[in-house]
Order: sequence, then C-alpha cells, then structure tokens
Amino acid sequence: MKTPCFDTVIISDLHLGSEVSRAKAALSMLKQASFRRLILLGDMFCDLNFRRVKKEHWQFLSYIRKLSNPKRNIEVVWVEGNHDHGLSEIMSHLVGVQVYQEYEWEYGGARHLAIHGHQFDRLALSNSLASELFTSFYLLLQKLDSRRKRLVRLIDRLDTAWLRNSRKVSAGAIAHAGSRGAQRVFCGHTHEALHLLQDGIEYWNTGCWTKPNSTFVSVGEEGVQIHEWDERFDDCDTGEERSETFAEPAELIGAAGLHMDSSY
Repeated sequence: MKTPCFDTVIISDLHLGSEVSRAKAALSMLKQASFRRLILLGDMFCDLNFRRVKKEHWQFLSYIRKLSNPKRNIEVVWVEGNHDHGLSEIMSHLVGVQVYQEYEWEYGGARHLAIHGHQFDRLALSNSLASELFTSFYLLLQKLDSRRKRLVRLIDRLDTAWLRNSRKVSAGAIAHAGSRGAQRVFCGHTHEALHLLQDGIEYWNTGCWTKPNSTFVSVGEEGVQIHEWDERFDDCDTGEERSETFAEPAELIGAAGLHMDSSY
C-alpha cells in the first residue's frame, strides 16, 4: 500500500438512501486519496430504510468495510449524526467500524475533536417532530423532482438556513472544543464547508455530499484543508474499481444480522 499523503480524511452528510446522495463520487474520492485515518462525521444515512439504498450506496458501504480490515492499517471512525441516531450497534456490524458520539485524536502536537454538530442546533433538537416531517417532505420532493434535482437542492439550501444555523453550530462547537482542551474542532450537519478561527480554536465544517460542489477535509503535514470534489469525477472508472468486487447488499445485511426489507 502506498504511503498515505494525509493523516486524516473527514467526510460527512452523504445521506445514503437519498436521491441526491453522491455516493459514487465519494467512493471515487476515497479510492484516489491516501490516508491513515478516515472519519465519517455523521449523517451518512438519510435514514435506515434499506429499501431506499441504491447499488452505488451499497458499493460505498462495501468499500468502507474493506478499509476497516486490520490488514489495511487504516483507522475508520464513524461519528453519529442526527440522521444516524441509534445506529451504533448496527453500523459496527454492517461495516465493521466503531461508532462514537464524538471522537478525539492528537496530531502535530494539537488535540483534534470531531463531533457532528447537531448537538449545537437548538431548533433541530427542540423540534424533532418538525424535523422528521421536513425529512419526509424532502424525500417526497426528491422522488418527484426532475433529473437535475433543482428543486431539491433549493429546498436543501433553505433547510441549511432554517434548520442548521451555521453560526450557532460553529459557536457551540468552538465553546465545546474549548471545554475539552481541543485546538481544532470538526463538524458536519450544516452542509456548508467553512473555516473559522475564534478564541485560538479552529473550526472546520466538512460540507456535504448531496450537491455538485461536494467537499471533504484533510489533516496532514500541510495543515488542514478543505477540498472540493468536481462534478466530472462522478463517472470516474479507475482500474482499481474495475478489478475490485463489492459485497452484495444481501451479504452486508446478512453479516449484520439484519433484514433487507426492514426499516430501523
């Protein structure tokens, strides 16, 4: 295996099971990047209704399972988001990774903290029913929308402004990081990639993988960087992809002791 160029790669808000999830693009990115640690920073699923999960979504999960193989020498971490709530035991069986509420690690003499960010969104926390109704409406729009998904992405931008107040999330995350003695904190949830410096603490948001300008964050010798994954890579077909075989959905589900037609 080639020497990793990043210590850590962080992605969030893939929303597997959603019509606008860019699972194929995320898979291509992971195959072309090199890293020692991968952090899946929450909301990797839209919900856990396996009937909505497409072939390319299962391929992404299958690759995560491959990365988690100890022979790969890659640490794979899943941090729970609000859409992943209650999936800890299921995910540990499904893709072979441990799930955390928040995750800390040391690199370059600094303490890093990864937490999804919904914990600092008071509106989302205090209106769980409204959030569930919005999600149901959002999925319906995805199903009815055109191939370009223009309406859904408009709704997603409104959702970002209304349900996921970026300023409140960043302020809450920075305060929490300070209480934990961390110099850098990483969140998802808002769907908007962002970097802030406040009170000596760096805040980074990883963005999302539900729109064309999908983003991820890397931590390495060159510091922390936000990377944008170009739309044209969606149909990338590398030699590694052609030669690899992916676990079938039934194989992954069976390994976890779950049922394909169930919702959890």
